[in-house]
Amino acid sequence: MGKYDTSKLRNLGIIAHGGAGKTTLSEAILFDTGMIDRLGRVDDGTSTMDFEPEEIKRKISITSSLDHCEWNGHSIHLVDTPGYGNFIADTRACMRALDCAVVILSAISGVKAQTEEIWQWANDFEIPRIAFVNKMDRERASFLRAIDDMEKALGARGVAIQIPMGAEENFEGVIDLVRMKAYRYAKDLSGKFTEEPIPAEYQSDAQRLREQMVETVAEAYDALTEKFLESGELTEDEILDGLRVGTMRNTFTAVLCGSAAMNIGVPHLLDAICSYLPSPHDRTKAVGTHPKSGDVIERAPDESEPFSALVFKTTSDPYTGKITIFRVYSGVLNSDSTVYNSSRDVQERIGQIYELEGKKQKPVKQAVAGDIVAVAKLKDTVTGDTLCDEAKPIVYEPAKLLQPVISYAIEPKTKNDEDKIHSALHKMIEEEPTLESHRDTQTKELIISGMGQVHLEVIVEKMKRKFGVEVLLKTPKVPYLETIRGTAKVQGKYKKQSGGRGQYGDCWIEMSPQPRGDGYLFEDKIVGGVVPRQYIPAVDKGIQEASQEGFLAGYPVVDFKVALYDGSFHTVDSSEMAFKVAGSMAFKKAMEICKPVLLEPIVNMKISVPDESMGDVIGDLNSRRGKVVGVEPKANSQIIRAVVPMSEVLAYSNDLKSMTSDRGLFTTEFSHYEEVPSHMAQKVIAEAAASNKNNHQ
Repeated sequence: MGKYDTSKLRNLGIIAHGGAGKTTLSEAILFDTGMIDRLGRVDDGTSTMDFEPEEIKRKISITSSLDHCEWNGHSIHLVDTPGYGNFIADTRACMRALDCAVVILSAISGVKAQTEEIWQWANDFEIPRIAFVNKMDRERASFLRAIDDMEKALGARGVAIQIPMGAEENFEGVIDLVRMKAYRYAKDLSGKFTEEPIPAEYQSDAQRLREQMVETVAEAYDALTEKFLESGELTEDEILDGLRVGTMRNTFTAVLCGSAAMNIGVPHLLDAICSYLPSPHDRTKAVGTHPKSGDVIERAPDESEPFSALVFKTTSDPYTGKITIFRVYSGVLNSDSTVYNSSRDVQERIGQIYELEGKKQKPVKQAVAGDIVAVAKLKDTVTGDTLCDEAKPIVYEPAKLLQPVISYAIEPKTKNDEDKIHSALHKMIEEEPTLESHRDTQTKELIISGMGQVHLEVIVEKMKRKFGVEVLLKTPKVPYLETIRGTAKVQGKYKKQSGGRGQYGDCWIEMSPQPRGDGYLFEDKIVGGVVPRQYIPAVDKGIQEASQEGFLAGYPVVDFKVALYDGSFHTVDSSEMAFKVAGSMAFKKAMEICKPVLLEPIVNMKISVPDESMGDVIGDLNSRRGKVVGVEPKANSQIIRAVVPMSEVLAYSNDLKSMTSDRGLFTTEFSHYEEVPSHMAQKVIAEAAASNKNNHQ
C-alpha cells in the first residue's frame, strides 16, 4: 500500500453471467501473477475465491470475493463477482467501487440475461471494460460468434485485438493483431508460451481482422482519424494509444480470447488490463455532497486531498466479527486512527487495516487514494456509508439496492433458536443489504424477502453455520381481508345476572359498507342519553376488537361503517365491559346479514423477458388470473406490466426461471385489495376452517 503510484493501480471487476468462468479466470490470474502456487478448481472446491462452504457445495460464486496481485509494475485489486440472478445484487454494490472490468463472453453459450443486466450497470457507472472470450478449448467454441452475440445482445461495438489459434481440442494459443505475432501456449496449465510467426493458415484471417481493428481504433480521437485517413495505416504505438483512449471513452470494446481452465491467453489478458484499462487517476473526480448543506463536492484521487471512502461490502465472520470493505477515493488512511461516518454522523475507530486475499487478510500500515481495503469491528458503519475526514465531510451516493423478489415465512426450530433469530437476521442483513425481514402484523409470521429461493436457502444455511440458528422456510400466508356488501340493523344485548352485581349492556347499530380503502368509521347517533356518554367508546372498542377476526375465515374486516343509534342501560348493572361485549355481539350478528366477502391482495408486476418467451409468460399470467396492462419493447426483450393476485405468484421466481431459461427478471409491489372470486373464496374459507380445527385439537 502506498508503494504503488495511483496511476499504476487497477480496481478490476471480473463480470458475466453465472457459469461463464469468472472464478476460474480469477484463479488463473492469481496463479500467473505468483499470488498462489497452484491452480485451484471450482469443481473440486479448491479455488481461492470461492471459499464459503455454501459456494463449495453448490460450485457457484454466492458472494463477491477480493484479492490483489502485481503484473508488470502494476497493482491490481481483483474482485470476482457472482453472476447468478439470486446473487448479482452483490455485483452491483461492488461495481460502484470499481474503475474497470473484464467481461467474460462464453465461446459456447454467448451472452445470457445476467450479462445484459450487468453490462447495463457498467454503462450506468461508466466503467470502461474489455471482453475475454473464454472456453475456446471446449466443444462448439466460436470466437467470432461470441463477438457477434455481444454486439447484438449488448449493443456494443466489439473489436477483436486477438484471434484464437485453433479451437476446441485444437486450441493452442492466441494471435496478437496489434503486433502480428502468434503465441503458442503449453498445455500443462503453466501459462507459459512461446512467440512465433503467424502460421500460414491464419495469415489471411489475421490480416483481414487487423484491417478492421485499425479502422475501428482510428475512430478513438480526431488526430488519429486524420492520420489514418491520410496514410491508411497506423503505427503500433498509435494503435496501442487508440485502444487505450477508445476503451476509456467506451467507444468500442476490445475483445481477447483464451481458456481460463487451461490457463491459455491469461498473461496476454493481464497485459491488456494494464495497457488499456484506467487507473483511479484516469477516472473523473469522485463526486459527493456535503452532509449538512447538500452542496456538491469533488475529490481528486490524490493523497494530498482529505480522506474519503465508500463502504461497498460488509461480511461477518464468527471469529473476527464484522468486516467492513471500502474503496478509498481520496487522501490517506492510517491504522489506529479515527474517521468520521458522514452518513450516520458518528465517529469510528479504525484499528488494523487489511488487504484481502480471498478468505485471508493481510495487515497493511496505510491505504491511499484508489486502494480497496478492509477493517474489522466498526460499531455503526454499514454497506453504503461514507467514511471521511470530519473537518472536510462528504457523502457519496451508494449503489441503489435491488428490490427483493420472493418472500418466505421463517420459523425457529427450537426455543433457543427463537431467542437468537433476530440478532442473526440483523447480522445477515448487514452482510446482504437486499435481504429484508419484517413481522407481518396480520398473519403474525416473521417474513424474510430476498432475490430468489436459492438466495434465501443460502441465508438459512449461513445463519446455522455462522450463528448456530436453525430455521424452517415456509410459504407465507396470504394476508386476506374480509369486508361487507350489504347493510344491516341489529341489536347487541349482553345481560348477566348471577348473584350480586349483574352485567347489562344494550346497543342498536346500523352497519354498512365503505368505499374500498376507506377503512373503519364509527358514528355516534345516540339522542337523549339512551346510552350514557361514558359507554359509547366501549361499544366502538368492542366492534373494533371483534372485527380483527372476520365471519368467513377469521381474517380482519375492513371498509365498513357503524352507526350507534339506540340502546338501553341499567343504572346499577351497566359497565364499560358490558357495553364492549354488547358491541362485539352486535358486530358478529351484523356480519351474518351484511353479505360478507373475502378480499385478496393484488400486486403490480414488472417482468422483463426475452422476445421468444413473451407468449409463454403472458399465457401463464392469464392462467394466474393476472391482467396484462402494458408491454414495452427493449433491446432483445420485452417489459410486461401486469396486476396479479398475490396468492398466484408466491413462488413465481422459479416458474419464470423455467419459462425463460433463467433470462427473465421481475419485481413486485403491493397495489390494492380486490374481491376473491366465489369459487376461490370457498377454497380459502375451507382451508381456514381446517386450520382452526387443527389448532384447537
